[in-house]
Amino acid sequence: MKFVGFCCSIVGLATLSILAAPAPLAQQDVFKPAPANAVTFTGRLGEQLDLCLHKQLLPQSLPALVNPYRQKTEEGPKDWRCEYWGKWYTSLVLADAYQSTPETRAKCVEGYTNLITTAARDGYLGTRKPEFRLQGWDVWGRKYALLGILAYYDRTGDETALKVACRHEDTLLNEVGPGKTNIVETGEQRGLASSSVLEPTVLLYQRTGDPKYLAFAQYIVEAWSKPAKHMPHGLRLIEDATAHVPPEKMVWNKAYEMTSCFEGLCELYRVTGEKAYLTAAIGLADNVLQHETTIIGCGTRNEFWSSSHTNQTGMVFHPLETCVTATWMKYLYQLLRLTGDVRYADELERNLYNGLLGALMPDGSWWAYFSAPMGERVPSNMQHVDVGTSCCVLNGPRGLFITSRWAAMTSAEGPVINLYAPARTTFATPQGTPLHLEITGDYPATAATTITLNPQTTEEFTLALRIPAWSEKTELRVNDERIKAKAGTYARIRRTWKAGDKIKLTFDLRGRLLEAPDGNGQLAVVRGPIVFSLDNRLVPTQPGVSIVLDRSTTPFIALTPNPSAAQKIGAWLAFDAPCTINGQKSALTFCDYASAGTLWKETNPYCTWLPQPLDMGTIYETSQTWQTLSHTVYRPR
Repeated sequence: MKFVGFCCSIVGLATLSILAAPAPLAQQDVFKPAPANAVTFTGRLGEQLDLCLHKQLLPQSLPALVNPYRQKTEEGPKDWRCEYWGKWYTSLVLADAYQSTPETRAKCVEGYTNLITTAARDGYLGTRKPEFRLQGWDVWGRKYALLGILAYYDRTGDETALKVACRHEDTLLNEVGPGKTNIVETGEQRGLASSSVLEPTVLLYQRTGDPKYLAFAQYIVEAWSKPAKHMPHGLRLIEDATAHVPPEKMVWNKAYEMTSCFEGLCELYRVTGEKAYLTAAIGLADNVLQHETTIIGCGTRNEFWSSSHTNQTGMVFHPLETCVTATWMKYLYQLLRLTGDVRYADELERNLYNGLLGALMPDGSWWAYFSAPMGERVPSNMQHVDVGTSCCVLNGPRGLFITSRWAAMTSAEGPVINLYAPARTTFATPQGTPLHLEITGDYPATAATTITLNPQTTEEFTLALRIPAWSEKTELRVNDERIKAKAGTYARIRRTWKAGDKIKLTFDLRGRLLEAPDGNGQLAVVRGPIVFSLDNRLVPTQPGVSIVLDRSTTPFIALTPNPSAAQKIGAWLAFDAPCTINGQKSALTFCDYASAGTLWKETNPYCTWLPQPLDMGTIYETSQTWQTLSHTVYRPR
């Protein structure tokens, strides 16, 4: 459903027209995202989405975000106020597409109209003085403005917005390209930041069919392979990703900006069908999955790829940036659409329930800049006090609100269910008739999930159900018929569906012990997609106490629910695991990682990777402190 937008003209806009038709796609998605407002979550996930919307996105001060665009005074490398509006606005539009209300629609219109009135006479929507364009984070910021405007156009169909987007992009085309400034030699991070404008450039081509935007996109990708300042052999993004070079060893390994470039490559593959682009995109994902994923999500060190998979049990300086987590999830969403590969849905789930929700403050109003498997929760600082926010605070919601787009999808054969959080979902069947699904249970807290189908008419189609790789033994029944379910695949059920049909899934939620990937003997406890941690409110330090987890049934470990412990600290989940304490049989209480350390104070440490035996006198002395989790001199409050 689109809402009616507010049209506003700016200098020269009335003379423009969009003459070309939208560009046809050379490559259709294997899985198509759920349409707007098709999925509504209940339960814990629904609560988190509602908190983020009402405590962060809707109350956001627009003058604070837009004033830098009006003033246009930025000139230095530490000036990146140009990104804030676009991050907030794309989050807001995703939230409106999740659950549209008069309040969200009004805020979308207000946000858009406030920005476009700041345009320079040539259409430039940015924050820099004219003589400092293309320097610092300028093109990076132009990208975010363009993404926001296109998001407004997609929600409203307002042709004025498309004209605004074209004028804004055309200023960049007049400044960089063949015979002009080399885009890879502009901006920050060896051209990665500027090159990431590839994504909205291709989106603009998709919506207008104007060949100059496709040519510009292809020029950007070609520039990656050519010699440039400081890079005699070029950025080599496609070459190194295809050759499975570990991300840490790529020419310039800044994680967030690199992944943003590959998001654009996915869009370029859609319009060109060039297989080399998809091969490279999958190659980067494979490399990150192998070398950079941690137990709680996608890791980095000081915002760079750094072999995080094998370096996650010790102190890491500036690990797991929220901007990286959100962008990695958006990238996984792209690849899930393009390939239908269940691995990407599994990884989305892990990042959602652990790294992403663990970075969100309990009231939904703020985010961490960096997170770690151990240490303490530290809120992000305000990078620009006059704007009152930071990059990660505005990027976290982008990762959170895409959840409704990948949780339920469609294929040519029928609906696809990727996430079993309690929800109500509306699909169109392959024949175009409405299909209502309701997912009940308390996934992933409890093993049993029920999906009730209510098609408008009886119809034959295939329903695909993700069977998570972690669920070794999944029981799947349609009404009373048992269906085979293999871990790490989609169970595809083709039958004639009628109103009232029920699917019952029972997932394998046995606790599991994971060995530290660096071979140092440390262990972690997981259950389904949820990682568990010790929190000092439940397990205080005890000098002279030594604990060993029960490994008699490895890799599984018996976990007993402890609702009173969860209630004590306001945790979502708490379980007791069998152990020996100073040689005597006992139990150790864990809470889910996202609930650990949620006082967000130095006095509330937590720990996920546990040495064996576990010295309870020093368990929380991990060297991971607020100083390693913040850019600031004083602890952010």
